[in-house]
Amino acid sequence: MVSQSETPTVQSLQAEVARLREDLQMKDQLVQQLSQELFRLVKSNANPILNQQVPEEYLEQMRLLREQMQGFEEQVDFYQEQIANRDGEIYQLRQSVQELTDRSRMLEQVVQELPEIYRAKFAERMAPVKEKVEKLQRENRQLHAELQSVSYRLALRSRRQSGNLELPKLSGGQGPDISLPSMGNA
Repeated sequence: MVSQSETPTVQSLQAEVARLREDLQMKDQLVQQLSQELFRLVKSNANPILNQQVPEEYLEQMRLLREQMQGFEEQVDFYQEQIANRDGEIYQLRQSVQELTDRSRMLEQVVQELPEIYRAKFAERMAPVKEKVEKLQRENRQLHAELQSVSYRLALRSRRQSGNLELPKLSGGQGPDISLPSMGNA
């Protein structure tokens, strides 16, 4: 693909084509006027010597003008072909832009959906872990309750065997005295 700085733009090509068409139209009018003038001179045939020279001059001018007109027509054809090529390139670029825009929108939607997808996958993977944790917590509570029950039974059994209740000592020689609140003069 050729860069824009190296090739004329579509607008400049269209302007050149319009200018060339105006030149062509003006030259067509000149050819028409010259042919009418030539026809008038040939028809009048006033001066035979002049009539023989004038047609040659006019014919030479007409030949030059026709060559020039043919050159302009070739230029117009060339520019029209260039414009058609540029139009094709523009169409292809627009198609590419549309495809890339559609792809970008699709990727943007996927990116927006990713957090929800990961959240769902994480929740799906965490479900068995949560169940296992809950099961372990239930077992832990059950074992803790059994441990307390066994500890209580052991404490009862050890009290029965010793026959004494283990109470804290209220006054001891070595430890600090514990004072009990008085009940008044009872």
